[in-house]
Amino acid sequence: MADKKLTLKQAVNETLRAGLETTVNEKRHKFVVEPHTCGFKARVDLDKLNQLVDEMEAEAVARKLSR
Repeated sequence: MADKKLTLKQAVNETLRAGLETTVNEKRHKFVVEPHTCGFKARVDLDKLNQLVDEMEAEAVARKLSR
């Protein structure tokens, strides 16, 4: 900044412009989602799986602490 005699605002703006130029000029790759079957049976509530994992971890910690 001192060599170019730039203010902080000017330096930030130049840096942002330089970064944005490189992303515009680069070839963009298309993002593709590839679905797959998970093998869960019907009526399994997938939204509750994290809750189940939390409960199982809590039980494991409780068993470890009770020893």
